[in-house]
Amino acid sequence: MTALPRPEIVSQSFGNPTDPILLVMGAMASMLWWPEAFCRQLAERGRFVIRYDNRDTGQSTKYKPGEPPYTFEDMVDDAIRVLDDHGVRKTHVVGMSMGGMIAQIVALKYPERVSALTVISSSPLGVDTSGLPGASQTYKEHSAEGANVDWSNRGQVLDFMVKDARALASTLHPFDRKRTRAAIEEDYDRSGGLASASNHFLLKGGGPERRIKDLTVPLLVIHGTADPIFPIEHGEALAKAVPGARLVRIEGGGHELHRNDWPQIIEAIATHG
Repeated sequence: MTALPRPEIVSQSFGNPTDPILLVMGAMASMLWWPEAFCRQLAERGRFVIRYDNRDTGQSTKYKPGEPPYTFEDMVDDAIRVLDDHGVRKTHVVGMSMGGMIAQIVALKYPERVSALTVISSSPLGVDTSGLPGASQTYKEHSAEGANVDWSNRGQVLDFMVKDARALASTLHPFDRKRTRAAIEEDYDRSGGLASASNHFLLKGGGPERRIKDLTVPLLVIHGTADPIFPIEHGEALAKAVPGARLVRIEGGGHELHRNDWPQIIEAIATHG
């Protein structure tokens, strides 16, 4: 089998290069889903914040939609490459959603590179979650509509993604449709479309089985109490699996980083690890 050319992974940093934090975003999401203002506020807490485009998103290398020639394990190694690109030897890794799974594996596969781990809106690795509630029926029905979207049609994609953001939103705070659409438009145009990003849902593992209970660094879990993809029980199970882990509940929080919740989220991350 011919080895793939090394992909380009585009990243950006904020703050002075001490006390680094690597931000890893989820499926179909470029670095823009860690908003610049969020990153700058975290950097103002004396941290060196790095965000990056996962492959198949943003300005990183993209592949033909429907045929990802890489594995989940490759995305784990991409995170380490980003650290190398910034000359970072050891960092606090923060992952959200699928990025939370990547972050867990990074911490288990490369413990010498990780000083602390924060997992947001995700599920525990190597834990039997069959008894935990799954995605809400409402979200399942919405997600199924994605099969009817023409991912080469900008208008259709934007409309669907705005609906997706609404389905994932906080039940406590108002949904800002105008701001959300503008953010999705920026991501779409910067990425040159989102068709390749759908490859993330087709990935195979590619690595050995790992268990979060083997984690050797401090764990912080941040989870919305109204998350429609991974209900709060997933965050509770993750925190329970690691002795000494701390769980921060975002009341009414969905599967998102709502601006009204930034102070609580940033405070928790900045003071962890």
